[in-house]
Amino acid sequence: MSLDDQLLEDDRPHEECGIVGIYAPNEDVARMAFFGLFALQHRGQEAAGIAVSDGVTARMHKDVGLVAQVFNAENLAPLQGHYAIGHTRYSTTGSSSARNVQPFLIETQYGPLGVAHNGNIVNAQELRSELLRRGVGLSSSSDSEVITMMLAGAEGDTWEERIRNTMPRWRGAFCLSILTRDGVFMVRDPWGFRPLSVGRLPTGGYAAASESGALRTLGCEVICEVSPGEIVTLSKAALRVTQAVPAHEQLARCTFEQIYFSRPDSFWDGLSVHEVRQHLGVQLAREAPVAADVVVPVPDSSTPAAIGYAREAGIPYNDGFIKNRYIGRTFIQPTDSLRKQGVALKFNVLEENLRDQRVIVIDDSIVRGNTSGPLVKLLRDAGAREVHMRITCPPIAHPCFMGVDMGTYDELIAHHMTVDEICEHIGADSLHFLSLDGMMRAIGKADGYCNACFSGVYPLELDTERTKTGFERALA
Repeated sequence: MSLDDQLLEDDRPHEECGIVGIYAPNEDVARMAFFGLFALQHRGQEAAGIAVSDGVTARMHKDVGLVAQVFNAENLAPLQGHYAIGHTRYSTTGSSSARNVQPFLIETQYGPLGVAHNGNIVNAQELRSELLRRGVGLSSSSDSEVITMMLAGAEGDTWEERIRNTMPRWRGAFCLSILTRDGVFMVRDPWGFRPLSVGRLPTGGYAAASESGALRTLGCEVICEVSPGEIVTLSKAALRVTQAVPAHEQLARCTFEQIYFSRPDSFWDGLSVHEVRQHLGVQLAREAPVAADVVVPVPDSSTPAAIGYAREAGIPYNDGFIKNRYIGRTFIQPTDSLRKQGVALKFNVLEENLRDQRVIVIDDSIVRGNTSGPLVKLLRDAGAREVHMRITCPPIAHPCFMGVDMGTYDELIAHHMTVDEICEHIGADSLHFLSLDGMMRAIGKADGYCNACFSGVYPLELDTERTKTGFERALA
């Protein structure tokens, strides 16, 4: 990827994936799944898919593209049934090719099986090799297909038993939405890496999704979080919750759900994401005060933090950037002349709010360091006298292997540069990252979160030499 291409992307960790699962008798479940995925579009923009079952036959439609590009009334119409699962994808293990689009839907000796997966299992290579030695054919480079084929051959008299018997083999992050002929199963790993919530539909039935905000879009009531290690069964029988494996003694919820990934109207670990982000800004103002005239966010996830910073610091909050929210999600590539505009294609500035001002810029992260410099330059070109960058998390110096695409050690600017060097590199007058302790104080939890990307202390033993496209060589 060229620098110009990188400038078209946010300098943030890339989204994970979003999943939904629905049991809704006498409803258009495919259309409901579509709107559930639409509410989760921020979690992945590479591909989308929906699989449904009517109790006899399972059907599916999936493709590369945004949810609204993949689905229309014509291809949703054949997806009739009472049960549905859906997936919107950003690739973490496996490249963004069509063969890796989810859900995976196969026929087994027990009937149809569909699987949608959010996360990353760190022992996928070992499990994949085991399947190949057994003669199981694999068509993709995704760890999600490994999960699917393991379930297809699992022991047990029911799907719930097969899932429960297989879960201990998977190490790492996995929230699953599993479709069978006559049920949907929602599964969360025992570490609790990724969010998963379930709610009751007002017309009868149940829905589950990666974020509570998507369930509210569907009108769900009595929304609660699926606990680590649980299987939640959505079927004609009453909602059933099973503690399939014990929750890990040390939970490892992804801190970046609070910082960036989740919609601000979602709840994660029982906490309002919007409120947590305001607390991050308050803590940042306490750790890194500076004389200034205005506080501006890099939209959109940093807006609550900028509000919190401004309130705590007693400095006026205002808009400085206007974001084009769709340029990074279009499949139409800009011309060479437009490409050279780089970050200006994604952000315009409000000069009247910045001219001759000392500006504090609040952002949620600096990952590769591609866009912070151009953003600082936009502010200076608009007439800002000083530019002070404040980041609502510690420096990201280590990759994530649990399902977030943050890049490799070579790509992470904080792995190679000190904070002062990064400050000079991006051309800011000052730069401060929120401390690890300060971040956790803002969240209000002493532990139970995975902070490996900041600390390098991973909750699981893993091979840090592996890459997300590690299976691609055999399938090139």
